[in-house]
Amino acid sequence: MKTILLVVGRTVEQHYITAINDYMERTKHFISFEMEVIPELKNTKNLTADQQKEKEGELICKAFQPGDVIVLLDEFGKEFRSVDFATWMERKLANVNKRLIFVIGGPYGFSQKVYQAAHEKMSLSKMTFSHQMIRLIFVEQLYRAMTILNGGPYHHE
Repeated sequence: MKTILLVVGRTVEQHYITAINDYMERTKHFISFEMEVIPELKNTKNLTADQQKEKEGELICKAFQPGDVIVLLDEFGKEFRSVDFATWMERKLANVNKRLIFVIGGPYGFSQKVYQAAHEKMSLSKMTFSHQMIRLIFVEQLYRAMTILNGGPYHHE
């Protein structure tokens, strides 16, 4: 199984890039993991938030392949404790044959088309974070889940 973090727009702040890359490399010791970036839309000044969401949604859906299991990182999704997320990941590792895709949308969220394509929604917090920061939080939690599953010393109860 391949695990993918699909994001809209590149990470721009160097301190986030450094930290994200560090956790991604650590995570790759346990699972096949990569981040795919959908380029930001150009000339959005003349687009409403809904139009921008729809255009981003089309690009997000184009990245999906048959057999993908799609999980949206969404404020209305299910919240997990880190150990519960590890258990959830363990089930996915055993049951997903192709790709497990986690999606972070653009600034206005997901279009209805993306919601319809998704299998699950997950929330990392009830609080709102920048799209740059949520990438870091997610890759850190994925790494933490992998260390929990592999008996590593990273996580303490």
